[in-house]
Amino acid sequence: MVSTILLVFLSLIGLITLHELGHYVLARIFKVKVEEFGIFLPPRLYGRQIGETVYSVNLIPLGAFVRLQGEEEKVEGARSFGSKPLWQRALIIAGGVISFWLIAVVIFSYVFSAGAIQVVTDTENVANAKVQIVDVSSGSPAAQAGLMPGDVINGVALKSDPAVSENVDKVSQIQDFTNAHKGEEVVFDVTRGSQALALTAVPRTNPPAGEGAVGISLVRTAEKSYVWWQAVGQGFLTTWDLTVSVFTGWGQIIGRLMKNEGLPAGVTFVGPFGIGDLMVQAAAMGANYYLQFLAMISVYLAIFNALPIPALDGGKLLFLGIEAVRRKPVSEKVEQALTGFFFMLLIALSLYVTAKDIMRIF
Repeated sequence: MVSTILLVFLSLIGLITLHELGHYVLARIFKVKVEEFGIFLPPRLYGRQIGETVYSVNLIPLGAFVRLQGEEEKVEGARSFGSKPLWQRALIIAGGVISFWLIAVVIFSYVFSAGAIQVVTDTENVANAKVQIVDVSSGSPAAQAGLMPGDVINGVALKSDPAVSENVDKVSQIQDFTNAHKGEEVVFDVTRGSQALALTAVPRTNPPAGEGAVGISLVRTAEKSYVWWQAVGQGFLTTWDLTVSVFTGWGQIIGRLMKNEGLPAGVTFVGPFGIGDLMVQAAAMGANYYLQFLAMISVYLAIFNALPIPALDGGKLLFLGIEAVRRKPVSEKVEQALTGFFFMLLIALSLYVTAKDIMRIF
């Protein structure tokens, strides 16, 4: 578990560092002086100057940053951020958002090239299909038996009569078997990583609404691989489809909230702690699932960071848009005040959601 948590932490830091690298690369392309590229947030623990840039490792393990000359306050000079044409400044700021999308494309492309685990229906005739647990309801027979997300179910059998058994590679086979033997002890032949387990659960005769007899959510999966150029195409297509689905989902949520209908069933907001917990669960399901989930997180971060909210890259682009219309920049004091206010608002919201995550998980 400790190694998994460390993997999740390093993955998130890696995403944010690559995000900042997007700003860094475009700043160098447009000859803006990069004063510092830092991993984690100050105060500084270690720094080394290479050329004109200080590369640092800092104390607070919350992301990374790039400090550009003239970005936060006006500085005269040909290499100052503020002296560059508006379109160049916009691209430098957008570089971080673009990098998130490119990261997702690269990860998805790699997964599709190596062999992507994809959800398939019971009716699809595919090789190497397997049934995997994606969620276990709290307090359910499955939870009491020790079944976990990521477990692969190979077969089911009656404990009282092992001859009554079935090897499975379809979700419907497990559902039919457990429904036919409610109230009886059912042995699940499970693979968990390199372990082979036999876990016993008693399907409920009257399960709670929204739950099955055993209390597990299942998917049927199969591995599909592509040649490299097809994999890259699939990477771009998957990133695009995921981006569209996020906007569509957000639109549906906003529509329901405006109608006072509340959040759709099963939808909840999560903060950094909740995201970390979901990543731990994805890691338990295998490297393939973890990489795909990491790519999905990258897409979400791209969209969130592009929102026109001061303190985010989208907010900075908003100020540049106002500058383009007004033909002069927004006052530094106004921009800094709005950025500071929304930054504190985002921190407060993050702490609130994190507190809810902790109460929900524990």
